[in-house]
Amino acid sequence: MGHRLSRIFVAAALAVTVTVQAGDQKCNGTARECDQQIRQILGGNRFLGATIEERNPGLFITAVTPDGPAARAGIMVGDRLIACNNKPLTQASSREFKQTLADARTHGKLLLIVGRRGGYKRIIARLEPYTKEQIDKIISAHLSQSHPSSAGAH
Repeated sequence: MGHRLSRIFVAAALAVTVTVQAGDQKCNGTARECDQQIRQILGGNRFLGATIEERNPGLFITAVTPDGPAARAGIMVGDRLIACNNKPLTQASSREFKQTLADARTHGKLLLIVGRRGGYKRIIARLEPYTKEQIDKIISAHLSQSHPSSAGAH
């Protein structure tokens, strides 16, 4: 479980929406261990509620969590990340963006410049803690993907 699970949830710890990766691989741990580890990782952490994709060049928003911090701030699918908290992102990797989010964890404030429809838009967003419902949903998705025999039993 350790390495694969931590790789999947590192994005969550850095305030990016978690996407359970498809594939045949299963966790090495038990469903209960995964449940506990996910709750520990996500509890108290903040998230943006946007999924990014690295393209050549740049980072683009590919999904926005309904009623999440990104949606409330006005971030939209298709936006290109230009800058965040005065750090240029036009040539950045997703890893560099995640580090920018990690640097903002303590205060939770993001000043984003996004490219949208040929222009630029300034957006102020706040990272917010995961709710119990969001954590439960993430755990359910992980269990159904990696522990199908116990997905409904946590």
